[in-house]
Amino acid sequence: MIPRHIFESEHDVFRDTVRKFLMEEAYEQHVQWEKDGQIDRNFWYKAGEQGMLCPGAPEEYGGVGADFRYNMVVSEEVSRLGLTGIGFSLHNDVTTPYLTNVANEAQKQKYLQRCISGDCIVAIAMTEPGTGSDLQGIKTSAVDMGDHYLLNGSKTFITCGQQADIVLVVCRTDPDPKAGAKAFSILIVERDMPGFERGRNLDKLGQKAQDTSELFFNDVKVPKENLLGEEGMGFIYLMRELPQERLSIAVSAVAGCESVMAQTVNYVKERKAFGKSIADFQNTQFTLAQLEAEVTAMRIFIDRCAELLLTSELTTVDASKAKLLATELQGRVTDQCLQLHGGYGYMWEYPVTRAYADARIQRIYGGTSEVMKLIIGRDLLS
Repeated sequence: MIPRHIFESEHDVFRDTVRKFLMEEAYEQHVQWEKDGQIDRNFWYKAGEQGMLCPGAPEEYGGVGADFRYNMVVSEEVSRLGLTGIGFSLHNDVTTPYLTNVANEAQKQKYLQRCISGDCIVAIAMTEPGTGSDLQGIKTSAVDMGDHYLLNGSKTFITCGQQADIVLVVCRTDPDPKAGAKAFSILIVERDMPGFERGRNLDKLGQKAQDTSELFFNDVKVPKENLLGEEGMGFIYLMRELPQERLSIAVSAVAGCESVMAQTVNYVKERKAFGKSIADFQNTQFTLAQLEAEVTAMRIFIDRCAELLLTSELTTVDASKAKLLATELQGRVTDQCLQLHGGYGYMWEYPVTRAYADARIQRIYGGTSEVMKLIIGRDLLS
């Protein structure tokens, strides 16, 4: 394994703390959470006490102002233990950065401390039943009523949708078809607002401990002070934050690859067929050798992208490359490692089986692989 130089000693200390915490508070409990379809809420409070939530939040709001490498540590350890249903990456890397980077002072004072403690879980609602990755096809609308917006519409596939205390709702505030990207804004919808309803907790292929929901907005009166940033700037804010979201997915993908590879190496050494260890077969060695080489190369690329993010140099195109390549690799790694497990790889109690199911969504959320290719291709040919 090529040494990683992106982390410093304090990150290593934090990693030990995170790993110990997850082993004690989540590893055995995760099976029950999968059956429940959501994480125990008390676990969020415990994570907040350990400094695992919103490590990048500024000190003046109760955070420590840590850099993205701390977020990486949390994501990697969650993935390595196969606890992908835990929504810390969404909370740390995707949703709360909107509050940190876009929210006004009053909103930061109201929400950020609660996000850090685990008292406020944040979801973001972009996807609609008819839109998928096409954000400009969003139909959920918010009409300006003077002192509030009247919000109507529906969203689907919303991670943390059941448990979220606030939802950042991407909606259309300008009905004019010619408004383009300036037609969209982001509203902060709180859990107790009349007209805001949660649908069923969706039954997914993988990441079963992660609650994922349909959300409905029926004449929800959202106060003007709950507008995030400026009206008509929603699409711009989304584009600004998407590179970190996509890199976060790539980070978890590579960590997931490394975890499944380690499990498979141990398995093929112990498992025997035709009188000898599976590890002795040339096919096993060639398969694992190829995967190991690709994972090593991917680790170097993703670490480099993280370094660029730290200096605000990571572009949307490069983040798209990271997500595309890392998640596609994760799909191949989990598939081929499952194959090396034989029939046992199809049994739910084996970690490789869960990893296979959990990994499939990585090529879809945060922008599908096809959308990543469109972004890269347009830039290449422009």
